[in-house]
Formats: sequence, structure tokens, C-alpha cells
Amino acid sequence: MKTLKRIGTIVISVILWAIILLAALYAFTTMATKDDQSVSRILGYTPMTVESDSMKPTFCKGDLIFIKKCDTSKLKEGDIITFHTIIDNQYALNTHRIQKIDEVNGVRSYTTIGDNNNGVADQHVISDGDIVGKYVGHISNLGKVMSFLSSSMGFLIVIVLPMLLFFIYQVYNLIMISIRLKKAIAVENAEELAKAGLNKADVEQAAKDKDEAQAALEEAKRLREEAEAIRAKAEKELEKAKQDEDKNGEE
Repeated sequence: MKTLKRIGTIVISVILWAIILLAALYAFTTMATKDDQSVSRILGYTPMTVESDSMKPTFCKGDLIFIKKCDTSKLKEGDIITFHTIIDNQYALNTHRIQKIDEVNGVRSYTTIGDNNNGVADQHVISDGDIVGKYVGHISNLGKVMSFLSSSMGFLIVIVLPMLLFFIYQVYNLIMISIRLKKAIAVENAEELAKAGLNKADVEQAAKDKDEAQAALEEAKRLREEAEAIRAKAEKELEKAKQDEDKNGEE
């Protein structure tokens, strides 16, 4: 029973730690998708949530795409890239297909277009320094989950709540350990007291036996002295009787 309980405790701890680690990973990746100035990466990949249907049907709004850092010199027309640009007068990240590559004096520039933009290219031409990475794949609708995780409610549910539950569980575990320890100490003290009580009784009994033995010895000594006194008296009487008998014989 104790073994099963111990295994259950370990399993719960592992699950809670896994939730916290996954939550931390989600938090990192969602922050990466929201940061337009510097893009974070996990093992060289950046997960991003698609915010529009400009690339439909390749991927759609709410999908989670994966961008990998790349060598821009190896990019070619038709590749899908993520890059820094201006959208609605705001600095943002965009993911579109390379429509055309121009090179002047070894400097490349890229014209991009969305697959669902009816053949209308993007307004801003980008350079190598604007490119974050190359699109390598996506997971449908997972971006909605990432968007939720990047929200205040998602952070509360995925980060704060698991950590709170883990903290509560650890406090409960410490309390139970403390209770079991106190119980074990109480049992041990009770056993020691019982043992001490038994030893005390043995000592008292031994003292009592010693007193009785001493009393018996004194009684035996007294009886011996009385017997010797009686014997001495008898010998004296016998000697007197013998003397009287000798005296009467002489007369």
C-alpha cells in the first residue's frame, strides 16, 4: 500500500513538473510570436500564429507556422519567407511567397506576394536584413491555441495555475510528512517510556527481592545464634549433670 502511495506521489510530481515545463515552453514561443523587433527561436525554429488568410490555401488564419533561420543567398523565387515589414503603418512580421528576386552589385532585394492576394504584390520591397527565416511547415488551427496562451487568461491557466497547484501539492506533501514524522516520534517515545517503565519495575522487584533475601539471611543468622545458644546451654547442663553424677558416686 505504501509503495503504491509513493508511486502515486512520484507520478503526480512528474505530471505537475511536465505541465510547468510545457507551460514555460508555450510562454516562450508565444512571446516569440508577439515580439516584432527580435524573434526568438527554439532549436533554430520560430513558431508563429497566422493572423490573416493572405496565404490561403497554403496555410490559413489561426494556423501555427514554423520558420527556420536560413542562408538568404540560397533563397529562390517561390520560397515562402517571414520578414520584417510595415503593415498599416505599423512595424510587423509578415509571411509571404517570394515573387521576384533582384540583385544589384551583389545586393539582393525581394518582392513578395500573398497566395490569396489576387496577384497584387506587397508594397514594400525587402532586403536580406529584413528576412527572419524560411517557412518549413505548419499545424492547422494550433495557432489559435498559441494565441490563447499568449493572452492574460492563457498565461493564468497554463503558467500560474499549474505552479499554484504544484505549490499547494508540495505544501500538502510537507504537512503530511510532518504529521507522519510527529506520529513516528510519538510512537518511539511511547515505546521508550514503556521500556523505561518495565525496567523500573524490574529494578523495584530486584530491590524487593534483595530486601527479602537480606531479611531471610538475618532471620537465619538469628536462628543459628539461638540454636548455638541452646546447644551451649545443653552442653553446660550436660556437663553439670555429669559432674553431679561423679560427685554422687564418690559419696
